[in-house]
Formats: sequence, C-alpha cells, structure tokens
Amino acid sequence: MDPKRLKNVSLFRGLSGKDLGQLGRWTDEVEIPDGKRLAEQGTFAYEFFVIEDGTADVIKDKERITTLGPGEFFGEIGLLESERRVADVVATSPMRLIVITGMDFKAMRAQMPHVCKQVVEKVQERLARSRRIA
Repeated sequence: MDPKRLKNVSLFRGLSGKDLGQLGRWTDEVEIPDGKRLAEQGTFAYEFFVIEDGTADVIKDKERITTLGPGEFFGEIGLLESERRVADVVATSPMRLIVITGMDFKAMRAQMPHVCKQVVEKVQERLARSRRIA
C-alpha cells in the first residue's frame, strides 16, 4: 500500500517516512460490501483492520456494543491477546479497509513496537470510554 496514504490514517500519524514505508509493505487495501461479516466471535484471528471509509457494527453475544467508523480499527485483541475473535464485526455500509495479516502484525510488533504501543493505547482509551458509558 502507498505509504503516503497511510500518513493520513490517524493511527499512523507521526510515523517517520521509513516506518510508513515498512508499514506499506505489510498492508493491503480491500473494499467490502454492505452487510459483509468481517469477524466472527469465537473464530481464530488472522487479520488486523483499520477503517478508511465506511462503518461497521461490533456485536458481542448477539448485542450491538458499538459502531466503528473511519480511523477506527478492529481485530487487534485476537492478535494481541486471545487468538480468537471476541466479537462479530459486520459492515453497515460499503467499506474500504487497510488490512494487516497476523504474520505481518507480529513482524510489526517485533520491528516497530512503538506502533503496537499506539494500538494498545488506543484500545485502552476505547475500553475506558465504554466503561464510562456502561
């Protein structure tokens, strides 16, 4: 994927040109139709997704817990912690996603720990927000 495009993604802002270049080699872009199930609770996690355009619902135990939009991401918990998806994610509009496979995510974690740190910090912010709402 073109590193210049990654520069516009909030999760990757502030990365050096070198880091963006490496990240570009690990990422792909996919277009997804409305209604497509992107993750299924309980299945093995193989990818990390960052939303460029579109929206998706996160559903846990058949209950919608949030809607994600541009700049947000999902799939990290299965890759960082549990190996299995902790929720379903279903596109609620056509979407354009940045995708990193599990193998490339592990390489990113080893070679660019500062990027994984940003992901973990964003996850912690998301969890803190959801606790305040609940």
